Amino acid sequence: MPERESRGARSTQQPRARIETSAGGVVYRRTDAGLRILLIRDPYANWGLPKGHLESDETPEQAAVREVEEETGLRDLAVVDRLPTIDWYFRDRGQLIHKFCHFYLIEAAAGEPVPQADEGITDCAWLAVAAALERVGYANAREVIRAASQRLQDTPAEQRAPAAEEEDT
Repeated sequence: MPERESRGARSTQQPRARIETSAGGVVYRRTDAGLRILLIRDPYANWGLPKGHLESDETPEQAAVREVEEETGLRDLAVVDRLPTIDWYFRDRGQLIHKFCHFYLIEAAAGEPVPQADEGITDCAWLAVAAALERVGYANAREVIRAASQRLQDTPAEQRAPAAEEEDT
């Protein structure tokens, strides 16, 4: 009688997803007009949050700050808090990828953003929270913005940075 294959050796078993890790930020500032969130337009023409892969020996927080600096040109950033980590699946050249992205609440009290054109970032915009929630093109990023907004509303006034004068773009 022929032997049966064990379940683990079946050729119909689905391939495992490759795990990738990224980090990014919900960048904000307070203005005379109120709280503003920075969105970027990505290479797919969708509005989202600055984020990218971790480099070797880099913590998620360090990567988040580096990616915000690279993709927006902003400097003198202050990490205020950790935000939810989101995850999603996608395929890259037939390979299933399970991506995790760690987000941080990052204050940019000054400076004007400049999109990183060589990475396909075509625009940056400071928006009121409601407008950012409406414009962002990714549902999971929308949830991160909501969490950031909640954290900022819960921050006592004496711990908030003074408002910088800034116009919407």
